[in-house]
Amino acid sequence: MFQLMNMSLSPELYSLIVKIVKDEVKDIKVRREEFDKLSNEVTKIAENLDRLATRVNELAEAQKKTEEAVAKLTERVDKLTERVNELAEAQKKTEEAVAKLAIQMNNLSLSVGRLSDVIGFGLEDIARVVVPGWLERHEKIYVKGLVRKFFEVDGEIVEVNLYGEGMRRQRNIYILGEIKSRIYGRDVREFLLKLNKISRLFEGKEVYKFMFGFLIHPSAEKEANKHGIKTIASYMR
Repeated sequence: MFQLMNMSLSPELYSLIVKIVKDEVKDIKVRREEFDKLSNEVTKIAENLDRLATRVNELAEAQKKTEEAVAKLTERVDKLTERVNELAEAQKKTEEAVAKLAIQMNNLSLSVGRLSDVIGFGLEDIARVVVPGWLERHEKIYVKGLVRKFFEVDGEIVEVNLYGEGMRRQRNIYILGEIKSRIYGRDVREFLLKLNKISRLFEGKEVYKFMFGFLIHPSAEKEANKHGIKTIASYMR
């Protein structure tokens, strides 16, 4: 400005030049502020981009872990499915084995039933020989023989293993016997049901009730004593 004054500028021109310079400086200042603002914004955008990049990396890592977890879960599900299939196959085999066992048990039951019949008839033959002598020695009952007997009551046939008509103290007495290889309390109760069904056929008559077998369980003796039924073992003489 000092140099311009030495050039002998007119006051008007000088004022114009000063004004132009001031306007330019002002404009430069404004642009500087805008540049600073823009620089700040760019810095903020860069920082946001950095944070976004970090977040994207975190999400990518999380996605990777998720995929790994899903892969492991899928593997476990596959193994579980395989195990379930194995169990289903084992269950099928078990059911088949149970079905075969049921058939075998049924066959065994039939065989045991047939064997029981054989033993029963064999034991019945023994009873026919043993019981009359036992009755005579222990009960003073004289009976010629014992036979299998069928009674009809109200249209129902009731079978008694051993039946006989004898004498005791000059009075008629009727012998009703049941045979079981092994006698338990439940067997006594079953025999009692038979006796109850045919009881009216012997009203007013003296009846001797007994059960004969290879083995007599204490529960059978207790139950028999309650109902006046004698238990006789095959080895008793």
